[in-house]
Amino acid sequence: MIIVDGHIDMAYNAVVLGRDLLQPVAVIREREQLTPPPGKGAGICMASIPTLLEGRCAVIGASLFVAPAWRSWSHEPLVYHTLDEAHAQAMAQLDYYHQLTEKAPVTLLQTAHDLDAVLQSWEQQQPRLGLFVVMEGADPIRTPEELETWVEHGLRGVTLAWASGSHYAGGNAYPGPLTEAGKALLRRMSAYALMLDVSHLWMTNIYEALDLYTGPVVATHANPRLFVPDSPRLITDDIIRRLAERDGVVGVVPFNRMLSPGWTGSMPRLPIERLIQAIDHICQLVGSARHVGIGSDMDGGFGQEAVPAGLDSAADLPKLADLLSARGYRPGDIEAILSGNWLRVMRATLEHFSA
Repeated sequence: MIIVDGHIDMAYNAVVLGRDLLQPVAVIREREQLTPPPGKGAGICMASIPTLLEGRCAVIGASLFVAPAWRSWSHEPLVYHTLDEAHAQAMAQLDYYHQLTEKAPVTLLQTAHDLDAVLQSWEQQQPRLGLFVVMEGADPIRTPEELETWVEHGLRGVTLAWASGSHYAGGNAYPGPLTEAGKALLRRMSAYALMLDVSHLWMTNIYEALDLYTGPVVATHANPRLFVPDSPRLITDDIIRRLAERDGVVGVVPFNRMLSPGWTGSMPRLPIERLIQAIDHICQLVGSARHVGIGSDMDGGFGQEAVPAGLDSAADLPKLADLLSARGYRPGDIEAILSGNWLRVMRATLEHFSA
C-alpha cells in the first residue's frame, strides 16, 4: 500500500534550513547534532526523499512556504518584508523542486499523466516521489494576474493565507477579511481548477471562500477543533462537513499540540492512537472514510519530539494501516485514507492540464 501525504514543507527545509534532503533522515540528524539548522523551530528532522520512499510515500503535497517579517515568529531564519521578496523566496523554492527532478527519483506533478507515471513506478518496483506543489500563503503571488506565471511553473494549489494573514485574506492567528484581491485570485484559480487549501484561513474566510470557489477544496493540514477546542488553527465540525459536501479532504496532522489541549514539549509524546482518533472522528462525522487523509506537516516548525510516539520519521507512516485495521477499518477504507482520497482530489486538478 502506498502513502500520499497532503502537506510537507520540503522546499523550506532545503532552501531555508539547509537540509540535504537527498540524504536519509538519520544522516541529517547526525549532521545537525554538530551543526543545528538556523532558527529555533526546526526540531528533529523526520522527512527526506530516501526516508519518504522507505515509508512508501508515493506523492506529497509539496509546499512553497515563506514567512512574513512583519507578523512572524522570531525563530524564522528567513523572512520577507515586501511582496517582491516573498515572490523571490517562493520562486527559489519552486526552482528547488524543479532541480530535484534532475537529482533524485522525483517527478513534479503537472498533469494527470505525470501522476499515472508515478503510480506505475511503484508497481514496477522503481518507485518515484511525486510532488504536487501547493503555495502555503499567497503573498508570493503579487497580483491575481500573476497567477498564470506560477501555474506555468508548476503550481497546482494555493492557500490564500498562512497563519499571520496575507494581502488576500486574514489567517487563523491574525483575523482579517477576504479582500477584493482575494476574491479576484479565487476567480482566476477557478479557471485552472487549482486545489484551494483552507488550512490557515480565518474561519469566516473559509466559509466565504467555499461559497465563491468552484474548484477542488481541501484542508491539507488541519485537525478537528474537537481536540483543541479553543484553537482557531483547527477546523470545526461544520467546516469538515462543508468540505465533505464538496468531495474534499481533510489532512490530519500528527502534531501533539493539535491533538491535545495544553500539550507542551516538556510533556511525554502522545500515544499514536490519538492520531487515529482524529481520523476516526472525521469518518464518523461525515459517514464515510472518503474525506480524510494524512497531512503530516512534517518538519513544518516541529519535529520528531512533538509528534505521537511511534512516528519517528516518514518511514513509519505505513504503521497507520495496522492501527486503522485494529480499529475496524476495512482494507478499501484504509487505502482511501492513506492514499486514495488525496489522489482523487489531486487528479481533479491535474486532469485540467492533461488535455
